[in-house]
Amino acid sequence: MLSHLHISNFAIVRALEIDWAAGMSTITGETGAGKSIAIDALALCLGERADANVVRPGAEKADVVATFDISKLATAKDWLQQQDLLMGNECIVRRVVSAEGRSRGYINGVQVPAQQLKQLGQYLLAIHGQHAHQLLQKAEYQRQLLDAYTAQPELLQQTKQSYRYWQQLQKEYLELQQSQQQRDAQRQLLEYQVAELDQFAPQVDEFQQLEIEHSRLSHGNTLLTQSQACLLQLYDGDDHTIYRALSQVSQQLEQLVCLDPALKEVQQMLNDALMQTEEASRELRRYADKVELDPERLQWIDERLGLWLNLARKHQVSFEELPNLHAQLAQQLAQLTDSDSRLNELQLAITQAEKAYQIAATKLTDARKEAAIELSSLIAHNMHELSMANARFAINVQSQALAFANAHGLDLVSFEVSTNPGQPLQALSKVASGGELSRISLAIQVILADKITTPTLIFDEVDVGISGPVAAGVGRLLRQLGQSTQIICVTHLPQVASQGHQQLFVEKYTDGQATETRMRQLQDEERIQEIARLLAGENISANALANARELLCSPIV
Repeated sequence: MLSHLHISNFAIVRALEIDWAAGMSTITGETGAGKSIAIDALALCLGERADANVVRPGAEKADVVATFDISKLATAKDWLQQQDLLMGNECIVRRVVSAEGRSRGYINGVQVPAQQLKQLGQYLLAIHGQHAHQLLQKAEYQRQLLDAYTAQPELLQQTKQSYRYWQQLQKEYLELQQSQQQRDAQRQLLEYQVAELDQFAPQVDEFQQLEIEHSRLSHGNTLLTQSQACLLQLYDGDDHTIYRALSQVSQQLEQLVCLDPALKEVQQMLNDALMQTEEASRELRRYADKVELDPERLQWIDERLGLWLNLARKHQVSFEELPNLHAQLAQQLAQLTDSDSRLNELQLAITQAEKAYQIAATKLTDARKEAAIELSSLIAHNMHELSMANARFAINVQSQALAFANAHGLDLVSFEVSTNPGQPLQALSKVASGGELSRISLAIQVILADKITTPTLIFDEVDVGISGPVAAGVGRLLRQLGQSTQIICVTHLPQVASQGHQQLFVEKYTDGQATETRMRQLQDEERIQEIARLLAGENISANALANARELLCSPIV
């Protein structure tokens, strides 16, 4: 629950400190005094849009700090724990807005974006404004209210997710189907290209290897004759070969080494040269034996290289890239073939997804219809409490055809009311007056607030347009709700203000140059005076004071 609120330089508030208690707190004051200023400050503190207009004229910044007791708020604690912002059983939320319009938010001293303030705020309090009854005429809002009472968030989420998945599959199927003609033309081209390349079958590095082989075959005669000539000079000649000359020199040095060992190293080098020459001769002989003169093979390589270059030029790639292109085109053709298979898969998946959505939506419809009966009865009861004794209320849940499906299910939810005997139930927007809408809205808000168990509920002049016995009924409903939930109610009605467990008074001061709003808690005699003022205006009579005492002495316990 909200335990303390500090406001500094916000709008026409210079400085304000308010301690809040459990139960029902009412806020009253003269028209224009700024009775809703604390509510506006709380909304800002919990993430509402901020601009420079909220800063008191002449001040550098506006500062709002709200302190909450979260010892019994498990959901708020869990959220704070997940964000690493939990600090015991107290939560301090702060919002600072500069005169330039820049704002900063803090949770337990840690700076956070406004979005996180909003996320936390939903676990701490809910604000019901005086214009809430206008939303009540909208079908979407009526469905949201029923869903809030139905309290089936998992079923709502399941319906939404199954619908989105179903729509996603349908979108993919439509896109594939629309591109079918284009894919057919592309497939024909790819089939021709892949077949041509399959027949040619280019291999990685094949072109380079063919070039090497082509060079060897085209110069076969030269390679054979020249290698044989080299072999003759090196080893196979009859008289003057390199090997024989080296051998003779080595023998001469061997004799000289006996005379001078210093020549031993030179003689060893010549021996090594002899061995290398002999090995080179053997290798050269083997090479000469393998040299082929194959004109048919040479012709085939010529043709193969020509085809290779033609295909590379045709596909506008280098000859090295042709094998990779072949693989890419084959992959594209396979993907197009897979697209046809995907169409068949999607047809089956769409049927299954549609069935899953229908199951979820039907369960949601059943849950809504069951909740609608119970909620209709509760609303009708509260309407009777609010001096609408002859009123009837019903929530009509009508399931639509699958063609009208959406993420919220298949249902049209309509709030219907009859305010006079003999009149049939009709749509709320057609038969209810503004005052009746306000009462019905309040009746619904009280019921849903109790159902949802929001820790702090703020009602900002939701009793506009009602008076007399109706106002007394509103006061009783709010006080009853205050037994289990902290209620803060801004009101101008004495019947509502007197039902509060405590009452705060808002007043405006001016010195002719500046205006300031203040708020303070009223003591017993002060409450009597304020209730009497609400009853009779500024000229408070003895009867008004007596009526005020009577109202304060007879609240619903």
